[in-house]
Amino acid sequence: MSDLAVNDGSYQQLLDRIGECLALGRQRAFEQVNSVLVETYWQIGRYIVEFEQSGKERAEYGSKLLKVLSRDLKTAYGKGFSRSNLQYMRLFYLKYENCQTLSGKLSWSHYTELLAISDDLARSFYEQQCIQDRWSVRELKRQKDSALFERVALSKDRAEILALAKDGQRIESARDVVKDPYVFEFLDLPDRNYRESELENRLIAELEKFLLELGKAFAFIGQQYRITLNNTHFFVDLVFYHRILKCFVLIDLKTQAVSHQDIGQMNMYLNYFRAEENMKDDNEPIGIVLARDLVWQNLLEKTTL
Repeated sequence: MSDLAVNDGSYQQLLDRIGECLALGRQRAFEQVNSVLVETYWQIGRYIVEFEQSGKERAEYGSKLLKVLSRDLKTAYGKGFSRSNLQYMRLFYLKYENCQTLSGKLSWSHYTELLAISDDLARSFYEQQCIQDRWSVRELKRQKDSALFERVALSKDRAEILALAKDGQRIESARDVVKDPYVFEFLDLPDRNYRESELENRLIAELEKFLLELGKAFAFIGQQYRITLNNTHFFVDLVFYHRILKCFVLIDLKTQAVSHQDIGQMNMYLNYFRAEENMKDDNEPIGIVLARDLVWQNLLEKTTL
C-alpha cells in the first residue's frame, strides 16, 4: 500500500474501527471469564456446605476440613485455593444460595469485599451500588470505609432502608442528592487550618473521586463560576448539573461554621440561577454549603434565611 493510501483518512478510520472491535472483544472475553469464575467459586462453596451438612461426623470434622482441602487442592490445581479463599467460597454460597441472583458485572474480588459486610441490608445496598455505578473494588472499599450506607440511611425509615438494600440509592428528589456528612479522606488534607481556595483546588484536582463521593449523575460545569448582580461580580465555588433531576447544583465551600451570611449568599446564587441560567426544562437549582462540621442544603426553598 502506498504512503498516500496509508495516510488517507479512510485508512485511519479502518484502524480505529478495528481497534474498537478488539477492545470490545477483549472486554467481553474478560466479562465472560469473570462470570464463569464467580459461578465456579459459588459451586465449590455449595459442595463444601453440602459435604458438611451430610452427616454429624462430617460436621464435627468441618473445623479441619478447609485446611486439609486447601492443601490437597493446591497440590492438584495450584494457587487460588488458600484456606481463607475457601472460607470465602463457602460463605459465598451461604449468602447467595440462589445462583440466579449473582451479577455477571461483579468480579470475585468485589464479592470477597462484599462478604466482609455482616449486615445483609448493607451488603445488598453496596452490591447494587457497585452494579449501578460500576464501582471498582477500590472504590467499593472507599465507600464502605466512609459508611455510605449509614449516611444515606440515616434519615430514612425502615421501608426506605429496605428499598435501598433492594435497589440501591434512587435519585427521585433533591433530598436524595445530599449526604451528611460527606467524606473527602482522599484529599489527604492536613489537620491544620487551610484556606477555602486550597480545599477547592484539591477537590478539583481529585475531581473524579469528588464526583464519586457526591453520587451518581453529577456533571461538572465550572469552578469559580462568575455571576453579575447590579454590576457586582460574585463567584460560586463549584457548579454541577444533575442529569437525573435536571437541575443545577451549586456548592459553596466553608472551612469554618456556616453563618446566616453564607446561607443568604447561597440563596442569592439560587435566585440568580433561577432567573438567568435555568432553561425551559430545568428544575429548581439546589444549593449546598459544605463546611467542616456541617452540610447545609437549600432544597428548592426560595426564602432567604
